[in-house]
Parts: sequence; structure tokens; C-alpha cells
Amino acid sequence: MQYSYYPGCSLEATGMEYDLSARAVAAALGMELAELKGWACCGSSSAHAVNRDLALGLAAHNIALAQEQGRDLLVPCAACYTRLSRADYRLRHEPDERARAEKLAGFSYTGGIQVYSFLEAVREHAGLKEIAGRVQRPLTGLKLACYYGCLLVRPPEVRPFDRAEDPQSLDEVVAALGAEPVSWCYKTTCCGAGLSLTRPSVVGRLVGRLLSAAREAGAHALVTACPLCQNNLEMRRPAAENIPVFYFTELMGLAFGLDDARKWLKKHLVDPFALLQELSLAG
Repeated sequence: MQYSYYPGCSLEATGMEYDLSARAVAAALGMELAELKGWACCGSSSAHAVNRDLALGLAAHNIALAQEQGRDLLVPCAACYTRLSRADYRLRHEPDERARAEKLAGFSYTGGIQVYSFLEAVREHAGLKEIAGRVQRPLTGLKLACYYGCLLVRPPEVRPFDRAEDPQSLDEVVAALGAEPVSWCYKTTCCGAGLSLTRPSVVGRLVGRLLSAAREAGAHALVTACPLCQNNLEMRRPAAENIPVFYFTELMGLAFGLDDARKWLKKHLVDPFALLQELSLAG
């Protein structure tokens, strides 16, 4: 399995552990990643709100690079995936938008490559059987609230790989690792990451509600596929709240017994090691 890989801005900064764990997990599953040469910011989460041409042009630039590279495009960040997959949808289905994008990015769109989220590729392309077969240290006893956030599976016509209101792909992946996904009603409720700097009081309430709901559902921790959500849930949490928030790729690396798993977890704002040690999962 060969892919073009778009890390995006967050994975080179506050979400670095997501990038490192994604690359390591991909290698373990036989997924060959070739990082896009010359990739640019996708425009999330402000360009689309302030400049229509900039938003389309940035996404089209990266799609053009993947098209030139000749491999389907793999995107770990939910926000980046939203911008790129939505742009690709418009290029496929709206001739006027395709013409604008081609002019802005200076290329001719062929539709020859697909845009996938990293979660989708792991679940659908590698497969649950392959994931379970790689597990060396099952995450037995770890109860997780799977948090998809408001972007990853919406809108359904653009991102049809999972259900928009009650998605299951992340639940299935963590179950294959030996963990227990809990049932809760906040899987796709917004965490407010787009308002993190401008309306922190609003975000604090949203984050507090999510973390409280996860605990009420019996979760030890949350697991996500979005660096904006992960950072927001840890940075904007109530002062007394210390529930860890994992990237799903970190848990895959931990279950696979990958050497660098502990290094990724040390980058978190909420220390996850006390929980892992309590469950004898620290390695």
C-alpha cells in the first residue's frame, strides 16, 4: 500500500506525537508513505472563512502535488482532511469550481487520486484483522471514549466512510487493540477548537462537558484522530480534570510494542503514565 502523505502544520508542532506515531504505525502495517514535496498549509481553520479563493487554492495546490506524485493522498489531521477532501469533492462534481481551482493552482485536475483520512486507511485498507494480528501487548482493561470530533465524518456526502451521527471505525480499531470502547453520546460534539484563542471561556465549557460525559460513561481516557481536538481537550480542560487524551496511532503503537511509544506519550500535557501503569500497560 503506497500513499502520498500530507502531515499538515499541526503535526509539525503541537501534534508532533501524532505524526511520529502515524509514520511508525504505517510502517508496521506495511503502508508506504511518501511525504508531499512542497506541501503548503491547507487553510484550516481560517482561510475558508475569510478568503474563498485562498481556501480553494491552498487545497488544490496540495491535491495537484499528490496527483503529480501519482499516489492516493493520506491525511492524519481531521481539519486538514476536511479541507482537502471537500476541495476534491468540489473538483469532481462542480465544473466551475474545478476551473477556478485549476487556474489558482496552475494544474489540470484528472481525478486520478483519492483523499483518505489516516483512520479510514487503517480501518479499510490495512483492516481490523491485520491490526489485531500485529498486537503484542493487548490494551486489556483500558476503557476509551472514542472522540471523532465535528469534522472527521461530516458532511456525509463528502466523507462517506463512516456514519455521520454514530461513527464506529475508531471504536472498531481500539477494540482490535484489546481496549474497550464505551458507549457515549458525544462522539461528534464540537470541542470548540476553532474558538480556542478568541473565546476561551466558551471552549472551557465545551471541553468540560465532553470530559465529564466521558467519565460518566465509564471511560479512563479519550482517543481521537484530530490534533486540534487533542490539544484543545488537554489545554482547555477544567483545572481539576486530568483525564488523558490519546491519539489512536499512539495506542496502536503501544499495543504493537513499538519502541518509541513511550517517547510520544511523554509529549502530552496530561500525563497518561499513571493510568497506563495502573492497568499494567506502560510497558
